[in-house]
Amino acid sequence: MSENSEFRFGSATGVGSMPGGDARETARTVTGSVEDFPFLAELPARGPGADMIGRTAGMLVELYARVEPSGWRIGDRPGRDTKRARSWLGEDLDALEEFTQGYAGPIKVQAVGPWTLAAALELKNGEVALSDPGACRDLAGSLAEGLRAHLEEVRRRIPGAQLVLQLDEPSLTAVLRGQVRSASGYRTHRAVDRQAVEATLRDVVGVHGDGPVVVHSCAPDVPFALLRRAGAAAVSFDFSLLTERDDDVIGEAVEGGTKLLAGVVPGTDGPLSDPAGSVMGVRTLWRRLGLHPGLLAEAVTVTPSCGLAGASPAYARQALAHCVRAARSLADNPE
Repeated sequence: MSENSEFRFGSATGVGSMPGGDARETARTVTGSVEDFPFLAELPARGPGADMIGRTAGMLVELYARVEPSGWRIGDRPGRDTKRARSWLGEDLDALEEFTQGYAGPIKVQAVGPWTLAAALELKNGEVALSDPGACRDLAGSLAEGLRAHLEEVRRRIPGAQLVLQLDEPSLTAVLRGQVRSASGYRTHRAVDRQAVEATLRDVVGVHGDGPVVVHSCAPDVPFALLRRAGAAAVSFDFSLLTERDDDVIGEAVEGGTKLLAGVVPGTDGPLSDPAGSVMGVRTLWRRLGLHPGLLAEAVTVTPSCGLAGASPAYARQALAHCVRAARSLADNPE
């Protein structure tokens, strides 16, 4: 992790999803808005396979998934849903490659993490993979192989990229607390042992070698300490969901070199405050924790509170540009 601590994240970026279905227009928006930290966007409005679960299911190695009325289900062979997911990912990569010619710097790619994937993908019996420890292991292994290939592909297409891998884990807290519902909806799957959760995450994080991995969740009660122990170089979260209970673990994380991707800009259409107002809570947290103001711009990357798929295209552009201005405000006036 020593190299990760030297890695410079950009000052602002997006979480992952964007509105609409035009890959080229989206890549143009992303690279033009968050110039120092672009990301490979997801466009779920295109349909199944472009959503975050479908996209990641398409990356799996020797495991395939298809769409059923109840959601994504693991099957025996690649079908049209897998092919569609892979085709859209290729289209998105083509577009990002086109708009990052000559670029050198951090680029973020996202995939669903092993526990949220296990809580979403169904087995043949209709229960999610989370219900079967063996299925969870197989899924994590397949995901690791798929991510390794995906990262190699992005490196080949964008040679100047310093790749940042983001694992989306919105269901992680529910997995740890035994709150993931069974297929019937009448009961919940038992909580997974924290050490097992951590070990699996560490294995998947490890596919990026010395490259930095961000774990993202826009759910409440993000397990910061567990994610740090699993090797995450950064944690991405909805800043509005923090409570003072989180102060100590955040203070420890920052002092230990963990970066924060702070979601401070609303992810859906609405009025935006002035940029300084958007990061006022971050400054307040810093003062409360007694952290050095000079650390702020280095430790914090400003993002929307969650993905922008539910926003209008015009608002999504505004929100990314607002993140950049808010980050500049933090750097210029850390106190």
